[in-house]
Amino acid sequence: MPQYTPPVRDTRFILDHVVQLDKHANLPGFANATPDVVNAVLEEGGKFVAEVLFPVNLSGDQQGCTRHADGSVTTPDGFKEAYKQFVESGWATLAAPEEFGGQAMPHVVSTAFEEYMISANMAFAMYPGLTHGAIAALLAKGSQAQKELYVPKMVSGEWGGTMNLTEPQCGTDLGLIKTKAEPQADGSYSITGTKIFISSGEHDLTSNIIHLVLAKTPGAPDSSKGISLFVVPKVLVKEDGSLGARNAVTCGSIEHKMGIHANSTCVMNYDGATGWLVGDEMKGLAAMFIMMNAARLGVGLQGLGVAETAYQNAVAYAGDRRQGRALTGAAEPAEKADTLFVHPDVRRMLMEAKALTEGLRALCLWGALQVDLAHKAATEEERETADDLIGLLTPVIKGYGTDKGYDIATTAQQVYGGHGYIAEWGMEQYVRDARIAMIYEGTNGVQAMDLVGRKLAQKGGRAVQAFFKLVAGEIADAKAQDEATAQFAGRLEKALGDLQASTMWFMANGMQNPNHVGAGAHSYMHIMGIVATGLMWLRMVRAANALLAVGEGDAKFLGAKLVTARFYAERIMPDTGALRRKIEGGSDSIMALDPEMFLAA
Repeated sequence: MPQYTPPVRDTRFILDHVVQLDKHANLPGFANATPDVVNAVLEEGGKFVAEVLFPVNLSGDQQGCTRHADGSVTTPDGFKEAYKQFVESGWATLAAPEEFGGQAMPHVVSTAFEEYMISANMAFAMYPGLTHGAIAALLAKGSQAQKELYVPKMVSGEWGGTMNLTEPQCGTDLGLIKTKAEPQADGSYSITGTKIFISSGEHDLTSNIIHLVLAKTPGAPDSSKGISLFVVPKVLVKEDGSLGARNAVTCGSIEHKMGIHANSTCVMNYDGATGWLVGDEMKGLAAMFIMMNAARLGVGLQGLGVAETAYQNAVAYAGDRRQGRALTGAAEPAEKADTLFVHPDVRRMLMEAKALTEGLRALCLWGALQVDLAHKAATEEERETADDLIGLLTPVIKGYGTDKGYDIATTAQQVYGGHGYIAEWGMEQYVRDARIAMIYEGTNGVQAMDLVGRKLAQKGGRAVQAFFKLVAGEIADAKAQDEATAQFAGRLEKALGDLQASTMWFMANGMQNPNHVGAGAHSYMHIMGIVATGLMWLRMVRAANALLAVGEGDAKFLGAKLVTARFYAERIMPDTGALRRKIEGGSDSIMALDPEMFLAA
């Protein structure tokens, strides 16, 4: 059976030394995040997910959700009770505004808790996760009346929320949506259409579900410019906030999926359902992007969360399983065989997982800090820089983070050998669950194209230049620190050079042939992911060395950080050179074959 222990010590190290939470105590909301409060969130949050959510993860996957003849859906055994405890313990309210019943903690602190939730039970975590995204969209674009009517009960967890974009004929190309919104005399709209792949679309955890739905009004352009956003509650809400009649929206079926079985991914049918416009007509895509960007960062966190649990179990298995002898001679002669830890290739897999999970944790939490700073930093310049950086890195955190999260899950499964392929050990669930993160909220190919096709050139390249300046500045500072730190900084400098050279190659060749950019987009996203994660490791190296120099902290923990950083520098950062050469290979060989020649039969 699998196991999971929230990595509280590592999170605390990152919050203290990479995010440097204490430096932002003067900002709104950060005053609440005192060391004692943050420790309580991490310790108690970790205890909650380990004791309440993790025990129903495997059984929830095996049982799945059930749709009934009336279109209602029940979640697996134990989920409703777990959700009740989640709400009663106040975890739903962690980062929400106090105005609507939230605790107003910084987003970076709630992100740490969300990682633990995902690691313990990814399918469960999706229910409140979608709600938080819907809250963000309503707070940004909803009317005051809509905020007051819906948001408080969504914040408390009494009501859930969803986002409804995809339809059978369209996914990424939302301009093709067919869902219609007909205006009514009372100011509402009649919503008719079918949406697919709707996570948490129908369930029994909450008394109401507030759907945010993309649709087109009469006469709207037949493109993405004609899309509007509507709030469509499962149960109509009276002016006093009490529940009224059931709305004309139902779950037509539950998708039969590879993983995340315990989350109800629904086909949703809107049959003249009553909805209300959110924001301006034909400005719905911009409103929904608020939710989508939050979701993309959340999906990047899913890559990390599942990888962490898979990695922990692989480490435990490697320590217990005895197979063969060390290449240098028996490590434990009294035993019939040594543990898997003596084998360099097993070590390779575990070190890759350790280096990437710890690096990605730092990147996800630092990214969450940028979300906070984009809204709360003291100066306009600081807010602008933070917004630029998180805008640039959102597709990287989602795309690179989930590519690597899936790699780690499959690598952890590999450590188990044949047992990893057997369901009772739990590893195959992590592989199945991790796979969806590379697909939804925009496939990773879409993320790569968003990065190179939109984010690099945005605002005259201001964001990518800010990123280059940030990394180069920290490399220069680190080189003057000590020899060990300078060595890591030098390797990161080389990786940054590959990223900058690739950027220049796109600039020189992309205009004459846009396919060159498309062909290199995925490799570019990975180079930026390696460099961004390398920056996090540079900060951890500097912090570990500084603490060791004054005799503070756990020397064994800090020493492990330095060894892992060295592995990252020697075994992962060199990949930027190969990725750069792939980019510079252009698109000719990729685009040369006629479609009929892909099958040689």
